[in-house]
This record gives sequence, C-alpha cells and structure tokens, in this order.
Amino acid sequence: MTMMAYGSISRWSGALSVVAIVAIVRPAVAEPRGVVELFTSQGCSSCPPADKIIGELAKDPSVIALSMPIDYWDYLGWKDTLADARFSARQKAYSLMRGDRDVYTPQAIVNGEAHVIGSDRAGIERAIGATRKSDGVMSVPVSMKLSGGHITVSVADASKPPAAMHGEVWIYSISKAVPIAIGRGENSGRELTYYNVVRDVLKVGDWNGTAGSWTVPLENISRDGIDAAAVFVQDGSRDRPGPMLGAAYTSLH
Repeated sequence: MTMMAYGSISRWSGALSVVAIVAIVRPAVAEPRGVVELFTSQGCSSCPPADKIIGELAKDPSVIALSMPIDYWDYLGWKDTLADARFSARQKAYSLMRGDRDVYTPQAIVNGEAHVIGSDRAGIERAIGATRKSDGVMSVPVSMKLSGGHITVSVADASKPPAAMHGEVWIYSISKAVPIAIGRGENSGRELTYYNVVRDVLKVGDWNGTAGSWTVPLENISRDGIDAAAVFVQDGSRDRPGPMLGAAYTSLH
C-alpha cells in the first residue's frame, strides 16, 4: 500500500533525563549486521507477509528486526491498535533525507540507509550487505546490561570510525510478539501476530565519537507487555535520521 499524501503527524516526544556514568565501559560484543525497521499497518492487506518476515528475522541474533506500526491508514476502516504517529513521522523523515517521497507499507528501512519492500526477504538481505559497505555503518560496538532495576547502555570506540563522529543514542521498548484480531478493513477477520513491536522510545544521550555509557531506570522503558529493548546509535537526529552506526538488543525478562 502506497501513501500518496502526507497528513499532519506529531513530533517525537521530549527525551527523559538520564544519569551519566563516569566509568567508561568497553564491552566485548559481536557487532550485529543490521537494523531492519518495518513500517507496517494492520489496515494494509499487503503487510502480513512482511510482518511474518520480521518474525523470522527476529530469530537471527545478527539482525535487530523491529515493527514500527504507522497510523496514516487508520481512516480506511480499521484503527491500528499498535500505531504511533511518531513512527509515521520517522518514516517520512527517512524519505526526506533520501530526497524522495517513497513512503509506503510495507516498507523496510535497512541500517537507516536503504528502503526495500518489506515482504522481499532477499531484498532485505541484499540491503544489509550493501549498507554495511557504507562508511561507519554498524561499526560502533553497543551493549546493554540489566542490574538493580536499571539498564546501562555502553558505547565503545568505533572499529571503523564514521566520517561524522556524532549521533544520538536511543532506547526502544519492545513487545516481542503481539497477536491482534482485526475486525474491519482490508485484513478483516484475520488474527495476525506482530513481532518486536516498538511501543515507546527514549533518547538517552548524544554520541560524540568517543566511548561512554548511560544508565536509565528500568521503569522509564518498561510497562505491561514490554519484554525486550533495543538501543542504537544513529547519525543525524530524530528529525533527520541518518545511517545506523551501532545497535544492540536484549530481553528484559
């Protein structure tokens, strides 16, 4: 399903405060190959195959696969129960950064750079390989550690420093699997499962090219239904998102 016009969409919410840690953590962690963000909708009949692929990719520890439900198809007869206007805004911001108006569902954004039809598994894999050749993409080691009701995000020195040594650090609150019975619209009568659904977002800091870490109270990112978290360092800003520089994923239970 293709979006031909943009409605008004809200800005990202302000970031909550976090406490910086003085000690620098340099975790020895494997670098994931890619971050795949699927912009999807319960009201889109062509989305279920893409939603299934995200479930398959979620089993691959080298890929951080995320579902980002959008809200601009809600007028078609079914209001997406997981949709967030911030995800619609993010998808549009990606298109503006690329210089095109390619906003559609199901759309997969790979490593913040390439866009692929979300139901094209082979295309997603090719995009992961192609974007990994770009300067600095997925070269910054990132990790998370749970301890004492807090989550610590650690960013190490880049193995292949990007040209632009700056970016933002974000945590996404995730529900690993959400079954939805759809009552109306293009998928009426179907029960679909959405995987690694992003339920909330929190900016934890700005990255300046050097190693550092932040700690966040777990209550700031966790609520009923949240059982995982993803963190990433991304070039640019929330309104001008660029390449993914590093990322990590962890279960919360």
